[in-house]
Amino acid sequence: MSRRDTLQLLLLSAVWGASFILIEISGHSFPPAWVALLRLTFGALFLWAVLRLGRRSLPPARFIPALVAVALFNNAIPFIFFALGEHTVPSSIAAVLNATTPIWALLITMAVQSTRPNRFTTWGVLLGFTGVMVVVFSHGQDSQRHVSNAEFFRGVFFIALASLGYAIATVIAKIKLKGLDPIGLATTQLSLAWLMVLPVAAFGAHPLHIQRSSFFAVMLLGVAGSGLAYLLYFDLLSRIAATHVVAVTYLLPIWGLFWGFVAHEPILWTAYLGVVVVIGGLVLLNTTSFDQLKAALALPARKKPEVEVEYDAS
Repeated sequence: MSRRDTLQLLLLSAVWGASFILIEISGHSFPPAWVALLRLTFGALFLWAVLRLGRRSLPPARFIPALVAVALFNNAIPFIFFALGEHTVPSSIAAVLNATTPIWALLITMAVQSTRPNRFTTWGVLLGFTGVMVVVFSHGQDSQRHVSNAEFFRGVFFIALASLGYAIATVIAKIKLKGLDPIGLATTQLSLAWLMVLPVAAFGAHPLHIQRSSFFAVMLLGVAGSGLAYLLYFDLLSRIAATHVVAVTYLLPIWGLFWGFVAHEPILWTAYLGVVVVIGGLVLLNTTSFDQLKAALALPARKKPEVEVEYDAS
């Protein structure tokens, strides 16, 4: 990758990694459905502007059923559930839980395609979930928090469902939405999800006292986390291999811990250990051979032994 691509990849991971702390700050004033609705509002407005200025096209009408499914599982449900879960779960732990998305996506894809996992995939799944469990259960015993274990694990459950929703949407998009204009796809997704979340927010709890920090957080969450991030992501995909873009997945838990540290969240040492284990699992998930694993770890590849060939001179 070029220096520009590397910097853009880091920027994308930082923006997406900051989404978790922005969700938490937004939740100080807005109920979960309103966090989702406002995030979708600002994100969709930003992408509609980009769509019109760039003269990009919306997907054909025949893709509407698949688009509705992706909007539901990739935006409407996760945006509400993350906001709901982060009422009792620190944003840094939410970022680690979100790292299970590629694991769920791989398992769903293998189930749909009836394929068997190789040994790297099996160990990657086990290692990834082990790292998440280390983080979750150690923080479940954290006495510095002001929520009960039941409330904490209920929040974990909602965030886990949100991550599963991302995975389901990923599988649907890969099968049903190939070849579409990415900006048109993202704009349609957010707009359809906005229509789904609107009645939930309208007939549910309403915000009472809106803090300025919460409003700016949800606006930044929409414009950057759900608008600008899409542009960075699809721009990277247009220039570099998808296997390189997936490096964002490895960086999100790290950024989640970083932004949580900046926000003075209590982070146990086990969280850092768990993130290392999770990232190790994600590396294994994208590995098919020992040489590829060495390349991922930046280790020198083992040279194949030279074979002596005898020639018949007769």
